[in-house]
Amino acid sequence: MRKMTTRRKLAIATWSSPREGNIYGKLTVDATQAMRYLRWLREKTGERVTMTHFVGKALADALATAPGLNGKLLWGRYIPHDSVDIAFLVALEDGADLAKAKIDGLDKKSVTDVARELRALAAALRAGKDSDFEKSKGTIKLLPTWLLSPLLWLTGWLASSLGISIPALGVARYPFGSAVITSVGMFGLDEGFAPPTPFARVPVLVLIGAVRPQPAVEDGQVVVREQITITATIDHRFLDGADGGRLAKVIRKTFADPWACLEGMDAPPEDA
Repeated sequence: MRKMTTRRKLAIATWSSPREGNIYGKLTVDATQAMRYLRWLREKTGERVTMTHFVGKALADALATAPGLNGKLLWGRYIPHDSVDIAFLVALEDGADLAKAKIDGLDKKSVTDVARELRALAAALRAGKDSDFEKSKGTIKLLPTWLLSPLLWLTGWLASSLGISIPALGVARYPFGSAVITSVGMFGLDEGFAPPTPFARVPVLVLIGAVRPQPAVEDGQVVVREQITITATIDHRFLDGADGGRLAKVIRKTFADPWACLEGMDAPPEDA
């Protein structure tokens, strides 16, 4: 176990999870090179890679550098996870419902790997072939809200804090990993903040906005660049401003030069 800092110990003693003590962050970045990289990757692999897959990979790489955020709280102590696992929210029934699709060890996978795995998971969810989701959905529909609330708390604590699976309810151990990603860009929204989800027990929830042409300053001149806003709702017991700055630095670097960060190569010529 990592040594507990004074800040972390004070934060754990001050707030409960995750109804209070949340902080909110917003990062607007130039998406020009990321969009170009995605077009290049589509042509190279034939895979339908999107900004959601790209941001997921960038976030996973950032979390891999932040062991103090990639973990859980148990019995008042912080325990790091063994891998960087991230859950993506998948829209069902034209957005009327949501389900989660978790990708394990995402920092060890490529953007193309993420796209393939997420597409397969989403297809199973939409086709009603994800047995765990169908079990949990049946339970949710059956129970009244007054009974569902304590059940969600209990299953969240058992699965996300203790790492206990509950097959009868379709709940796997650590079902949401270390972060949850959702996108509103596909709905034409520029930005927003994901609400804290107590039963998920993750320290960070990321929301991806739409890519828009926006004015930016470049070499002292105002130019129009493709930009995207990424927001995060963060449990303050895990992270403070300095840690957030380190995460933002990794994400900015990935957006600025995705070939170097994700492929270990120079960017191809503009006309390639």
